[in-house]
Amino acid sequence: METKKPLFRELTAEDPEPETTEIESLCMNCQKNGVTRLLLTKIPFFKDVIVMSFCCEHCGFQNNEIQSGSKVDEKGVKITLKVQTERDLCRQVVKSDYASIKIVELDFEIPGKSQKGEVTTVEGIINRCVTGLQQDQPLRRVQHPEVASQIDEVILKLEHLKELEKPFTLIIEDISGNSFIQNPNVPHPDLQCTTTYFKRNKEQDHELGIFTNDEIEDGAKQQEEPNLLHPITEGEYKYEDLLGEVLQFPTNCNICGAPCQTNMKVTDIPHFKQVVIMATTCDTCGNRTNEVKSGGGIEPKGVKIEVNVYSKDDFSRDLLKSETCHLFIPQLDLEVGPVALGGRFTTVEGILVAIKDQLGEHMFGDSTEEETKRRLERFIEQFDDILECRRPITIILDDPAGNSYIQSLADNGKPDSNLKITHYQRSFEQNEELGLNDLKTENYES
Repeated sequence: METKKPLFRELTAEDPEPETTEIESLCMNCQKNGVTRLLLTKIPFFKDVIVMSFCCEHCGFQNNEIQSGSKVDEKGVKITLKVQTERDLCRQVVKSDYASIKIVELDFEIPGKSQKGEVTTVEGIINRCVTGLQQDQPLRRVQHPEVASQIDEVILKLEHLKELEKPFTLIIEDISGNSFIQNPNVPHPDLQCTTTYFKRNKEQDHELGIFTNDEIEDGAKQQEEPNLLHPITEGEYKYEDLLGEVLQFPTNCNICGAPCQTNMKVTDIPHFKQVVIMATTCDTCGNRTNEVKSGGGIEPKGVKIEVNVYSKDDFSRDLLKSETCHLFIPQLDLEVGPVALGGRFTTVEGILVAIKDQLGEHMFGDSTEEETKRRLERFIEQFDDILECRRPITIILDDPAGNSYIQSLADNGKPDSNLKITHYQRSFEQNEELGLNDLKTENYES
């Protein structure tokens, strides 16, 4: 029987003939028919993407685009890169249709939806800007010579950026959250690049085609459709019954896209709070995921938790990392953002194994640079020493929403000698990232 493969998979030598889809398409240059090829693949340390390539055999016109194969992220993303070396010019960049590009030093901006999404490099972005500005220059020099002269000056400045006489700042802001700049120092933090996430406003949601139920005007069509879900009437279930109930709902696998079931259960964590745990198993590709979300709202203060991991007892501590939590391991110079692992309810050992496995997934791809591959190999070897208790570490959870937790080994639930918990006032930027824009800024430390 033929083995089922995920829809989105990495390009490797073991899969020399990736599944591509060919569609006959109209060429916008000569109005004859060309061929569009679609490839579903993965970008390491990012997400699933759909690469589209059009070629017309009649006039030779070509066009390449990229679209995200994942759902629209819950938050937008803003990526700020300080370009200083030739290596920075060669960084891979994923830019979606909704991404705007700014070059601060030139006061130059390309608004979102003015260019198609693409996989390129920092230098490629500059070249595309130059090409776009040069497109109608011959006509402008005749009709509007002053404007053409100003554009020539901008083109010259953009070309000089590639010579790196001075560092410059590139900012990509994407309301869909589907843009990305490569970190050449992975798995270590990128000191020249900062990534922040923000809550979209109503206008930005509408631009992405996201509407609330109250905003959908066509309610008649929904009423005509049969209601397949059993409505829960008031008093039908007690609170204790819901806590013990495992709910199921249909979803799609985040790896291969095949239909599968997700199990959801509400549970209480002793000495902490109520959480919602969701687990998904895909029968097609065998992928297993678990995700946890806080059963309550955002706490009044953020929380920073530090635990020293010395022994097997420390590995057995329960650990809850929410979807807004940053994880740090200073001894490894490792930082894991909120998006990388999502929300998880596991143990200290479980979170370390999850980090190791996620790094290992991208280590042996053919497209991985040899230097990056060797660096990852050396880095993952350090996890073996940690898991065998040969190397003590400190795990730090920094959660501005206050919804993360590490179990104490003390009987009374208070922090033990290896556990430190600090609550802090959120900054304005952290409130903005959590969508708390309506709070007064003077109540929080900057």
